[in-house]
Amino acid sequence: MPVTYKDSGVDLDLYAQAMQRLPSLARRTFSPRVVSNDGGFAGLFKLDFSSPLFSRNYEDPILVAGTDGVGTKLKVAQMTGRHDTVGIDLVAMCVNDLICTGAEPLFFLDYIAMGRDDADRLEQVVKGISDGCLQADSALLGGETAIMPDMYAAEDYDLAGFAVGVVDRKHLVDGKSIVPGDKIIGISSDGIHSNGYSLVRKIISHAGIALDACPAELGGASVADELLRPTRIYSSMLRRVLGHYRVKHVVHGIAHITGGGLHENLSRILPKTVDTVIQPDSWPMPPVFPWLQGLGDVADEEMQRVFNMGLGLVLVVSDFYAAKIMELVRAGGCECTEIGHVEAGSGESRFA
Repeated sequence: MPVTYKDSGVDLDLYAQAMQRLPSLARRTFSPRVVSNDGGFAGLFKLDFSSPLFSRNYEDPILVAGTDGVGTKLKVAQMTGRHDTVGIDLVAMCVNDLICTGAEPLFFLDYIAMGRDDADRLEQVVKGISDGCLQADSALLGGETAIMPDMYAAEDYDLAGFAVGVVDRKHLVDGKSIVPGDKIIGISSDGIHSNGYSLVRKIISHAGIALDACPAELGGASVADELLRPTRIYSSMLRRVLGHYRVKHVVHGIAHITGGGLHENLSRILPKTVDTVIQPDSWPMPPVFPWLQGLGDVADEEMQRVFNMGLGLVLVVSDFYAAKIMELVRAGGCECTEIGHVEAGSGESRFA
């Protein structure tokens, strides 16, 4: 008998059926800046637009791009059969990096690699990506799905995302204007977000905790609910803050708190002439972190190095405007706390 592609694990008919479900999930994210290119090999996007609603009138636009994945949080989704939120994580991990420059997210692309064809699972994943793009006000401009049965086990898949944005040079936030006396505002995370899941899974496995268990420490949520809680997307909140100060440059630095924790990510944006001094225990911590630490007997230093510990984004701002900026952050739907200040130093972040 002749050998077919289907015999090797790739069913082109099933693949075609799955692809038919996805265009509507992309179209729901489109703005008029997306240029129709049905059937084309690439997505098209207008950088500026003549309509007053979408016109940006850039003077010196700079494109900003970033890429990331979800990491081993995907293993939790695969173990539970819940695939509808990891797409939000994918968008968040890319877009939250991009907005640290002050950029407006424009469009997003995804890459999905799977061990076998599964139209329902693929649709769930892309629905999450579409939901994340709506939260980020970013168009899902395109993507790629690869079926690779010899590279991945049957139920395995991996995700990669690519975000592109733009910022006018005069509005670029790069940390260079951070000075002694600036205030540091910590913006709450929604829990673990998408970092440290290899450690999380090891702790839970060694403790013999089932994913459907509901520990009292988690307030009634199941372990799976807590671990699959999506990464918060901060772009709309930050747009509210930056849009309020179109002339004054009062936000001097922005850090996305991911792998490496607060100190490492905050240090990345500091000039070599200043330090950030953080007041420990100055912000509320989601209960999942002390629960994990107790289960695994994890040292404080390790927790702080691996996890966000309750802060997903940090702003370094002018002292005079700090109170107003915190008001704008809260109006944008995020809790925040003043967690420290900037003083003369050598480009390090430390606890008081």
